[in-house]
Amino acid sequence: MVASTPQDTPHPAGQSQDGPSEHRQPVTAPTPAPRIAVPLLGPDDPPPATTLNPDADGPLLLVCDHASRAIPKALGDLGLPEEQLCRHIAYDIGAAEVTRRLAARFGATAVLSGFSRLVIDPNRALEDPTAIPVVSDDVVIPGNRALDADEQARRVEALFHPYHAAVAAALSAIRRRGQVPVMVSVHSFTPAMRGVARPWHIGVLWDNDPRLPVPLIEALTSDGRWCVGDNQPYSGRGTLGGTVETHATPAGYPNVLLEVRQDLIATPEGADLWAQVIGDALEPLLALPSLAVIRHYPRA
Repeated sequence: MVASTPQDTPHPAGQSQDGPSEHRQPVTAPTPAPRIAVPLLGPDDPPPATTLNPDADGPLLLVCDHASRAIPKALGDLGLPEEQLCRHIAYDIGAAEVTRRLAARFGATAVLSGFSRLVIDPNRALEDPTAIPVVSDDVVIPGNRALDADEQARRVEALFHPYHAAVAAALSAIRRRGQVPVMVSVHSFTPAMRGVARPWHIGVLWDNDPRLPVPLIEALTSDGRWCVGDNQPYSGRGTLGGTVETHATPAGYPNVLLEVRQDLIATPEGADLWAQVIGDALEPLLALPSLAVIRHYPRA
């Protein structure tokens, strides 16, 4: 009998001389069909961001993170009745109108979000659980429950990234002109929260950079008509992941976030008035030499 050599020894199916061969999938299971990514936005949806006055020649950049209550048609109404979609949980009432009027007054570039904060909030870090809220002001959002990673990524790619890309592009345009951007973020807040009345007409939110917010608070207060909140009704101290913290603070650009009470700007007449009030206070400050330089204010 002739002894078998290693080369003559038979091997089990799928196994080489050096051991089992590798497979991308177990040989006993079918390869799953690739998931086809369906675009979130269709031809009848608005854009994820709108840029006003893109060819402006000044350093002022206005941003409005919660300008719209629109929902992509592919998502229906997120399971909410119309009356909920008209509330502050869906958008910042009046903020877009004030932003548009300020942009017109100053001939400034403005970037406005195109969709409701209930779909995805561009003023949040993506790892923040409220970026796609399941509950907002005690209202459950059925269309946001149990979203898988693919659906979350679809919203990020279609809405979140394009909005921030528009903000970044507007800032880059200002820098290419040799100017230091001055960012003003426009928001609005409810007259009361959980039964507690809020006395402020306008809030000025800021962290460590005082160059714009401090003189703006002084200018608004000196008017004598308004109750001005210094980091009220919310605080800008130590916040992370918002549009200001993403684009302005790390770059050393002067910035401020304004919160106007919603009942004051819910009508065209109210928006007119508050665009004038803010504009009158802001206009002389834009010429301050301190705003024309990049300066970092490290957090403690």
